Amino acid sequence: MLVDDHEVVRRGIVAVIEAQEDLQVVGEAGTVAEAIRRLPAVRPDVLVVDLQLPDGTGIDVMRRARELDPDQVVLVLTSFDDDSAVTESREAGARGMMLKSARSQDIVEGVLAVRAGRSIWPAGHEEEGPELSASDRRIVTLIGDGHSNREIADRLGVAEKTVKNRVTVILQTLGFQRRTQVAAMEAARRRAGWR
Repeated sequence: MLVDDHEVVRRGIVAVIEAQEDLQVVGEAGTVAEAIRRLPAVRPDVLVVDLQLPDGTGIDVMRRARELDPDQVVLVLTSFDDDSAVTESREAGARGMMLKSARSQDIVEGVLAVRAGRSIWPAGHEEEGPELSASDRRIVTLIGDGHSNREIADRLGVAEKTVKNRVTVILQTLGFQRRTQVAAMEAARRRAGWR
């Protein structure tokens, strides 16, 4: 569900999200009141919300959403990433924040990342994510470079089975099901400067 009072922005984001095979926009709202009225009916997997709304803030929407579902996943999409906006969003339970100036594909990857359990915040506001060892971090980097398990094993001087086992651990740590999700996360991290 997308909550943003700028219809042109909302339409653009909806179009980009709807173009993805495994994503669908189940609801839209342009005000806090409209969002609160629609939330119980649509129950979105991910709530994408702007902070500046005509009749309140995205924080109001987030609080109501989390009253309905304490596990509601929220991604803030805003024009401002000042410290107070980040702090308020975190305290209200947002899993991440992206700037509206981000490329459309980055926004899609942000939605996918928070849905998969990752936290994403603008550079300088990162929080510690799941712990990966230095060697696992290296494997993630090589996956992001497009290398197969065999190629990674050759580069690291270990058995291919060792790499396969580490990839399984990495997927579990990050809350992912597929290797392609790791590659997409790494690509987004490099473009956006996420940790």
